[in-house]
Parts: sequence; C-alpha cells; structure tokens
Amino acid sequence: MIRGDGRLSHELLPGEKGPQDACGVFGVWAPGEEVAKLTYYGLYALQHRGQESAGIAASDGHRILVFKEMGLVSQVFNENTLAMLTGHIAVGHTRYSTTGSSVWQNAQPTFRSTATGHLALGHNGNLVNTHELRDLLAAMNDELGVLPGTEDTSAASTDTEILTALLAAHPDRTVEESARVELPRVKGAFSLVFMDDHTLYAARDPQGVRPLVLGRLERGWVVSSETSALDIVGASFVREIEPGELLAIDEHGLRSTKFAEPEPKGCLFEFVYLARPDSVLSGHTVHAVRTEIGRRLAKEHPVEADLVIPVPESGTPAAVGYAQASGIPFAQGIIKNAYIGRTFIQPSQTIRQLGIRLKLNPLREVIHGKRLVVVDDSIVRGNTQRAIVRMLREAGAAEVHVRISSPPVVWPCFYGIDFATRAELIATSMSPEQICRSINADSLGFVSLEQLVVATGMARESFCRACFDGVYPIPLPSAEKLGKYSLETPVRLNHE
Repeated sequence: MIRGDGRLSHELLPGEKGPQDACGVFGVWAPGEEVAKLTYYGLYALQHRGQESAGIAASDGHRILVFKEMGLVSQVFNENTLAMLTGHIAVGHTRYSTTGSSVWQNAQPTFRSTATGHLALGHNGNLVNTHELRDLLAAMNDELGVLPGTEDTSAASTDTEILTALLAAHPDRTVEESARVELPRVKGAFSLVFMDDHTLYAARDPQGVRPLVLGRLERGWVVSSETSALDIVGASFVREIEPGELLAIDEHGLRSTKFAEPEPKGCLFEFVYLARPDSVLSGHTVHAVRTEIGRRLAKEHPVEADLVIPVPESGTPAAVGYAQASGIPFAQGIIKNAYIGRTFIQPSQTIRQLGIRLKLNPLREVIHGKRLVVVDDSIVRGNTQRAIVRMLREAGAAEVHVRISSPPVVWPCFYGIDFATRAELIATSMSPEQICRSINADSLGFVSLEQLVVATGMARESFCRACFDGVYPIPLPSAEKLGKYSLETPVRLNHE
C-alpha cells in the first residue's frame, strides 16, 4: 500500500542487481532508405541503455520480419541479417531487463499478428498495472474466443508482451484504434515505438518518465529514446514526444493524438547517469547539467586535495565541474577498458577477487602520493566504491575523498531502472559517515537533492525523484505484483 504522502510503506521484493540502465528504443519511417541499417546505427548510439539483448523489426508493407538475439548490437547483427530486414519501416530495441528474465524469449521487439496485419513493438520503461492488464486480456479472450494476435506467450514473461497482446487483440480495430483504447488503461513508465505493416507509432506515458524524441530525415522520420541517436543517423531534432501523446507516421504524414492529460514527471536519474552526455533532455544538454552538478557538489563538500579524478565515464563531467569550482587540477587517474562489452563467462573465485580490474585500472604515476577527490555518479550497494578506494590506496594514493554527484539512493525504482532492493541499498541502513567508513574513504560527500535539481534548471515538481525521496508519482500496486519476476509463472492466453 502507499501512504498518503505517496511513500512506499511495505518492504520490497528481492532483486539481484543495482543500478542498471533502462532500455533504448528507435524507429524509422523512410521509404527508399535502408531502414534496418539506420536502426542498427541508432541502436548503436543507444547501447548504453541496454546490453542484454538487441532486436530489429522491419516492414515492407506486406509482412514484418523480426531478428533479435542476446548480446550487444554489434554481436547480434551483421551485413547478412540486416540485408534480410528490408522495407520502409523499422523498429529497434536494446534491452536491460526490468520485468522478466534476461532470456531470448523476452528480447524485443515483440511481435503479434492482428486482425488487419502485423504488429512489432519496443518498450522503454516499466508498467505497474501489468497484472491488471493481464487479467483484462484473459477476460477479452474468454469473451471473444481465440483472438488475432493472442498467440501463446508461455515462454515470455514481460509487461511488454502483455501490452503487445492487448494492442493486437481487437478483431474489429486497427492498431492505431486499439492504441487509443488501450493506452489510457496502461499505468507506469512507457516510451513505446511500434509499427504495423504501413505505419510507425510512438507513444509516451502521461508522466513522460522516460525520454522519447522525434527527428526528421531528408526522406523520412525517426523516433528515438535520446537525441544522440538522431545525430548518429543524420536526423535533425524536431521535438520531444509529449507525455500522453500517441504519434502516427505514414505516407500521409504525422498524426498526433492525446490519449491522456500530461502530468510531467521526467526521471531525474536520467540527468545523473542514464542518458548519454551528448543528449538533450527537456532542452538541457546532459553534459552541461552534469558539469554544473559537479560545481555545486564542490561548493557543498569542499576538501583540500591535489587532484580531482573521475570514475569513468559517467563521473567525468561532474569531476570537471568539481575541478572548475574548487580550483583543484583535474586528471585522468583511472583508465576504463572501453572494449570489454558484455561477457557471459562466469568468473572463478580467484578472478572474482580481482574485483573491478577488468573494467577499471589506476594510473599509478598520476595518483601516487596524491590527495585525491574521486567523483562518481552514485552509490547503491557500495561495493564498487569500496573496490575503487582499495585500488587507489594500493596504487599509492595518500588520501581518497569520495564525492557523489547524486543524493543517496534510498528507494528502488519501479519505472524502468533495476536498482537493488531497499534492503540492499547501503544508504537505507547507513548514514553518510557510516558509508564513508564502510568504503574506507577519508571523506564522503553527496550532492543534495535541492542542488541537483537546481543544476538542471528545471522545477523540482517536474521530476520523478522517487529513488532519492521515496515519493512515487505513479501509484504502485501491492508488493507481490512489483517483483521483476512476478510474471515468470507461465500464463497461456489461448484456450487449451
């Protein structure tokens, strides 16, 4: 249940990982262009939002072909697979799982047959009334019999699969008509890019929790999670998809429908960590905001030191800002392996004890004997920072002062980021002083929520800040319906 102030009052279900990226969605409507290749490059630009699986669906006006696989975009696709995905419309997706296991069956785009053709859909976000939607779909199935698009989904266990089935389940409606009916029922965070055989669609939840933008090609249109992907494919930014808006793009141009009244609550953590620094959110460049956060962090938590070094890459802009405001020189004291990708090989205990060395390694000649300010974007469990501090001390750092460009994360996210559970979040049970001792730092400072918001140049009320203050702008269901794996029990939507 939710208390009157909007805070969660029950204990939360266990999870496995702490802060993981959201998903990335991309769509193209461009007759005469190689839409699959455009989508491939768009997904490449959105790889940071999901590294578990990738997929592309393309339509030539008669059929939709989907290719998806586990792994990074560069691992999933090659010239041969892209050559198969012909047509004038494409939808792409990079996934980090927030509902359902990380398995091929849950990779996106999802696919359905409909009364009028076919449907493919990609989703960034997380729904909070999935069980209610599943019950609605089951009732429709019982009432109308076997419906177009309600193929067996026992192998899939995601909110996206249920949403796709709902949009495809109306035998007397087009996909666009179904979306106008069903989207007002959907609660939670959703930035959707989907298509039928002839039309590209985009839709965003009334709160606009996750970003979604529209771009213009010389001979077509693009929709994307972030503006950085527009830049990659040579599309010019037109505008954001508005919260509560359904956009349709076909040979007749653009059609916009408002399916719900907007109540903007964009994710504040997008500015801290999720979005690429070269993207623009709500008219503000992410890099500029992160640099300003660093400046404000320096004013709130000054310290005497010799160097400011970032934890690459997400800590770099804030470290630059901290150095600017403090007058302490900036340096690259930690090197990140940019080519590590995602591995499915489980480490042995010996390798595991090496900690994060596979990704990060210190520059000993830079940091030896120096008093360091180490800037990172967040602390969740504390394991990463503990390993970094130990690594820097072993490399000869005289002092290690940790500065974090976000407030303490004390509440989980149910809108598309897979944080640890509340019991696993280190800041729920420890004060900053206790966390400092736990990670063996000489000092620790978090930017305040007030100064973080000020750095964005936007109003506090325009953000979802739930992971920092526990106020969830979209009401949540009971705890047993919130778990990442709550849909893992197979549910058959067909009559047996």
